[in-house]
Amino acid sequence: MGSEAIIVFLIAGIILVAGANFISNLISPKSDSEAKRAPYESGMTTIGPTWVQFKVGYYLFAILFLIFDVEIAFLVPWAVVFKSIGAVAFLEILIFLFILGLGLLYAFKKGALKWE
Repeated sequence: MGSEAIIVFLIAGIILVAGANFISNLISPKSDSEAKRAPYESGMTTIGPTWVQFKVGYYLFAILFLIFDVEIAFLVPWAVVFKSIGAVAFLEILIFLFILGLGLLYAFKKGALKWE
């Protein structure tokens, strides 16, 4: 099982995805109206422009949340097998947490955590 299998799986994946998209476009109901293209907010007609630009701080805050969410995804399995993996893994997780701490310190210094 070498590179031929990888190529077969890649081609099969491309064909399945393209086929699913093609079939869904064929059988899906199509309707186009002014009401469908109108922006929707809680069932009410919007007041003012609907395409407003958000502050970049919201995106930075969301990215920081994702970073620390991924950190938990790495820490939980590590904590489950902590006794069996030894001191080297403990040192590695300390380095991981140190790097994340540096990232948090950098974000704090740049003002990404200020909510104004």
